[in-house]
Amino acid sequence: MRVLHINSYYSDHGKPTFYRNFFDAQLKTGLDISVFVPVDHSVDPVMAERFGAYSQVVKTHEHRDRYFYHLKQGKALKEAIRRYRDEKFDIIHAHSLFTNGYVAWKLSETLGVPYIVAVRNREVNTFFRYMIHLRNTGRRIMADADKIVFISEPNKQLVLNRYTPPPLRESMISKTLVIGNGIDDLWLRNTYRGNRRLEGKELKLLSVGQVIGVKNHLTTAKAAEILIQRGFKVTLTVVGEKKDERIFRKLQEYPFLRYLPPTAKEELIDVYREADIFVLPSITETFGLVYPEAMSQGLPLIYSRGQGFDGQFEEGKVGFHVESRNAEEIADRIVDITRNYEEISRNCVDLCTRFNWKDIAAEYGRVYKECLEKRRGK
Repeated sequence: MRVLHINSYYSDHGKPTFYRNFFDAQLKTGLDISVFVPVDHSVDPVMAERFGAYSQVVKTHEHRDRYFYHLKQGKALKEAIRRYRDEKFDIIHAHSLFTNGYVAWKLSETLGVPYIVAVRNREVNTFFRYMIHLRNTGRRIMADADKIVFISEPNKQLVLNRYTPPPLRESMISKTLVIGNGIDDLWLRNTYRGNRRLEGKELKLLSVGQVIGVKNHLTTAKAAEILIQRGFKVTLTVVGEKKDERIFRKLQEYPFLRYLPPTAKEELIDVYREADIFVLPSITETFGLVYPEAMSQGLPLIYSRGQGFDGQFEEGKVGFHVESRNAEEIADRIVDITRNYEEISRNCVDLCTRFNWKDIAAEYGRVYKECLEKRRGK
């Protein structure tokens, strides 16, 4: 089976490794893949080996074109048609709805092949929420897609229930599914196999993510302060790039806080193993790879209600969801974890294996096959 991926985010900082894990896993399943990566002219030239021999990183538009949706997408589409009109693909996979989905939608008509489209956090919290003039375009892309893939159940429910009219919603439900992301094999090869225990009322909390408003570190620090008032001895370690100096300065006011700059995955494993509980109640989150990474090291989780990771497991299995801005609730759920700490920790290690790219690539292969069989049956 030959698959054409449309993925403008492949060239983003921090994303090449993430997407390449997926693409390389697909190659191992026997798929023949090509990846079209449309970027603006300001992007520095990239080395081909960084993105794999199956990728074509192509400058299709100017940086200012991002303010003109149809102009930008039209330029990317024109280049995609020029490159692929004479090639034979079985299916197109768009890695976002509004940006890559538009190109897949129109290219599908030209090539006469099915397409699937992923709906990510940016679609939900930026495009659908604020770009009202583009909502109908997003709905049309989903309506014509053969499959719609959400990364998380909360985002699926939000898009279908809030932004999709009832008549269209009914037709979409049958072709909508949720497939989460995978984590780097390094974490799964190095899962923690010891027996985790808490030492009295001492708690070592860990938060991994950029120091920026959306990661909500200040609310986590307030929750730690509440726990101290309840008699716990708490330290909070925050690992991540300093993106917001104002937030960073406020964090430094807490005497129990320890800050670490971004570090290599191999060293980050040791940081996870030094901690007791992982706490990251992000305001918004597409999926949050840091949660299954923390699970692989036996760390129970605190994550946000209604955001990316929520719904992956039943409550209490690997941790608890919370209202992201409610420091009191965060503190309460941390206490709940301490009451059943060893069992939750074991669950985390046992269940983290579901986040492996091999199985995820195989699942997408089944989705592609289903799309093709349905088209041929028409």
